[in-house]
Amino acid sequence: MLSIATIAPAIERLFGKVPISDSYKTRLSAARKAMAAADYVLIGAGVGLSAAAGLDYGGMRFKREFSEFIKRYGFTDLYTSSFYDFPTEEERWAYWAKHIDFARFAPPAMELYRELFRLVSDKDYFVITTNVDGQFRKAGFASGRLFEVQGDYAYLQCAHGCHSERYDDKELVKQMLGSIHDGRIPSSLVPHCPVCGGAMDVNLRKDNYFVEDAAWHLQAERYTQFLKKAYCGRCVLLELGVGYNTPGIIRFPFEQMASANSGMTLIRLNRDFPERQMKGKGQFVGINENIFNTIRNLNKFHI
Repeated sequence: MLSIATIAPAIERLFGKVPISDSYKTRLSAARKAMAAADYVLIGAGVGLSAAAGLDYGGMRFKREFSEFIKRYGFTDLYTSSFYDFPTEEERWAYWAKHIDFARFAPPAMELYRELFRLVSDKDYFVITTNVDGQFRKAGFASGRLFEVQGDYAYLQCAHGCHSERYDDKELVKQMLGSIHDGRIPSSLVPHCPVCGGAMDVNLRKDNYFVEDAAWHLQAERYTQFLKKAYCGRCVLLELGVGYNTPGIIRFPFEQMASANSGMTLIRLNRDFPERQMKGKGQFVGINENIFNTIRNLNKFHI
């Protein structure tokens, strides 16, 4: 499997990159001016945002909460463990109940997300995110202004996508967590598809069976409508923690929009990959300093 460490340099060789040269103070000032002048703000958020917020999926909290699973299966982090082929459904759902609660239900609204909401709450904003942890909703972002492209831990679906419906899993996860014994849940709690009777899965885009229900398509339509009006005004594309796992969803489209439209400013906050690949009509601000501190600094001067 190709890693980000090998993909990113290859992309840079193909498209080139525009390095960051100005001081942090200069770049922060440029970002502040663009935000103040913007009629619209389109947030594009990746996993780096939640990591910057403190949702570490491979640190001490993971080791503490998943100690039994680490001993049993040799897991090292939440991401790689999600691809493990469990021998039984009872073991699989014992793990996924812990995983879903750990990432989606247990954490409160993180301070970084609350700071971000403060920054855009008085703007005409929209959010497109590949994150599935529900942090935008918890922090107060309006559900009608969210496009959660890759799904949501809070829902289950048919593992083979036999029908386009998702099912709220909060109460089931709670029951599972209270019934785990020796790394398993009771067979009576294993979920089955109400239509085909087959296995269920978490609503995450990880294969060709991902379910896009009516709510997903409504989010997609709202995103399209927001883009249409934002393209005609002064718009900030605020890209946060988006790397090269799925660059075709946010990173590349944001660059394309900014390069083609003089009314758009792409502000990219990214610790590892802050540069841009495309030059064009729009303005660009790349910031690889701490995301949390940068959002907080922008809020200090936000009126």
